[in-house]
Amino acid sequence: MIPQDPPTVDLIAAVLSEAVTYVLELSTQKKISYAHTLQAIPKLIMRPDISCFIQLGGDFNGLIVFNFNERTAVKFYQSYMISMGIPKEDLVKDFTSNEVTDSIGEIFNQVVGEFTRLIESEFGLSISWGQPKVLALTHALTLTIDADYHENRRIAFSLDNDRFQAEVALEQTQFCALPEFKHP
Repeated sequence: MIPQDPPTVDLIAAVLSEAVTYVLELSTQKKISYAHTLQAIPKLIMRPDISCFIQLGGDFNGLIVFNFNERTAVKFYQSYMISMGIPKEDLVKDFTSNEVTDSIGEIFNQVVGEFTRLIESEFGLSISWGQPKVLALTHALTLTIDADYHENRRIAFSLDNDRFQAEVALEQTQFCALPEFKHP
C-alpha cells in the first residue's frame, strides 16, 4: 500500500502547533506541549472563558480559534508580563480585564506571524491576517463562515498542567508538489 500525503488541513495544523509552541515558550518562559493527535471536528466553536479568532487570507483561506479557560488565560497573561519584567503584584487577576484580553491578542498576533513565516518558508505560499479578536465569553458561540470550510481540526495544548485548544478551519485545498519542468 502506498502511503498517502496527509490532508492539507493536517499539515497546516502541524505548522500551527510548532508556531504556537515556539512563540509561547519564548513569550511566557513556560513549557508548552501539544497532543500529537488531531481531532476532526464538524465546526469551530468559540468557548468560554476566553476565545481568540484570526481569519487567514491570501494563497489559501482559513480561520483559527484559540479557546482558554479563565485560569489558563490569566496564567498566559501573567507569565507573559512577568517575562517582560512586570512584577506579579502589579498584574490583574480578572480574566475579563482588558489587560488579559489585549495581552492574549498580542501573543497570538505573534503566533500567527511565526505561522505565516513557517508557511512561506515550507510551502512558498503567502497568507495575510487581520488583528486577532479576543472575547471574554460566558456561553459558547458557533462560527458559521460564509465559505466552503469542510476541513476542521482541533489541537490540544498544555501550559504546565493547564489545557487550551486551537481549532483550525480551512477551505477545500490540497497542497501538491509542482512537478519539475525545465524549459527546453
